[in-house]
Amino acid sequence: MQRLFFLLMAFLPFMIFSCSNPSMTLEERLSSLPGATVEKIENDSSFLESYEIKIMQPLDHNNPDGPGFSQQIFLGYAGADKPVVVVTEGYSARFHKSELAWLLDCNQITVEHRYFEDSQPDSLLWNYLTTWQAATDHHRIIELFKPVFRDKWVTTGISKGGQTVMFHSYYYPDDVDARVPYVAPLNFGPEDERVKPFLEQVGTAECRDRIYEFQKLALRKFDILFPMMTALSEERGWTYTRVGGAETAYEMAVLEYEFAFWQWGRVPCDSIPLEGTDQEIFRHLASIGDFFYFSDQGVKAFEPFFYQAMTELGYYGYDFEKFAGLLRYAGDTGNPEFLFSAPVGPDYVYDYEFGRRVDNYIKTEAGNFLFLYGEYDPWSSTAADPGSNSRCVKIIKEGGAHGTRIGNLSPEQKELVFTKLEEWLDETPRSRQ
Repeated sequence: MQRLFFLLMAFLPFMIFSCSNPSMTLEERLSSLPGATVEKIENDSSFLESYEIKIMQPLDHNNPDGPGFSQQIFLGYAGADKPVVVVTEGYSARFHKSELAWLLDCNQITVEHRYFEDSQPDSLLWNYLTTWQAATDHHRIIELFKPVFRDKWVTTGISKGGQTVMFHSYYYPDDVDARVPYVAPLNFGPEDERVKPFLEQVGTAECRDRIYEFQKLALRKFDILFPMMTALSEERGWTYTRVGGAETAYEMAVLEYEFAFWQWGRVPCDSIPLEGTDQEIFRHLASIGDFFYFSDQGVKAFEPFFYQAMTELGYYGYDFEKFAGLLRYAGDTGNPEFLFSAPVGPDYVYDYEFGRRVDNYIKTEAGNFLFLYGEYDPWSSTAADPGSNSRCVKIIKEGGAHGTRIGNLSPEQKELVFTKLEEWLDETPRSRQ
């Protein structure tokens, strides 16, 4: 029965095309997808119609006879003759209009990543959570919808979603006409060594010194601030078994502070409360270091991501030596620092060649890529590098952080983005009209 189902799915583009006639509504066409659940959802003026759709996917694309799972996607319909932006979410999906879909005034398909939220298989067989399996999910969805839309296609995503754009293009380079990943790292290991030297020179020396002094202050005040953390955790229902206890979580949050400060860029350096009250110091630490990130509840929410981080995607670690004599609980275990966040059970073997293969693809074969990064974002330390590949464009926002978007680029950088979008998609971005 499953073989018949996936054979039908293989011929589906032709079926959609054959019934894609003026007498059929979009909802009728979507409902013709075998095994799909289609629900019209609340719309706004930015789209003509909007839908939530569940598509059956093979758990293992190498074995279409095996188990399947339901993948959630959202469709915002703007017209069959307009381009399609595919938002390749790296995590769960929510329906909202992306910046790129707004600029192009076009259709949007948002795809939830496999193993997240409503797109989880019944049994979490972690070995099927790979970049190739996820890229093939996106490939099949694009193939299903191409007969419905007659214009150009572009993929986009933010952070891990931007990584997903890169990986989809690496495996399926002919699927779309352009690609716009935002602030997407391309890591070379579970603790990429490029992060540390980046943090040693980012911003100004005065700001880096102030961050370091705050971290040391928070560690020295452990006996005062730690009870505040435990009180907050009890109030929120947070526990810290997997990280090794609440004490370890507190010190990890202090270590995380540096990376998070630069990643989000939400507060100016001179607002770091070195002379503040204990309450002010704690509130500042909690708002940036983020205790939830190290809680059992936070870990559970991001287990699928950390499985990928420990096998293919990579991540970062901490510099424990900077705080010698101040750390009592956290320390270098000899394992990747965030292994505690990954699912318990699998044997983790990191594929160090994967990132290098994608890097070589971007430098030599990739085309029609717009890479956007923020200068101060630590993820820019492991940014994709097109090198001499003139078919790809890399833009770095001066002083920018992880919230770098087309809309907050400099006028000259925006003009470059619009020029490339016009060249690749034959569409004039709204800001130019």
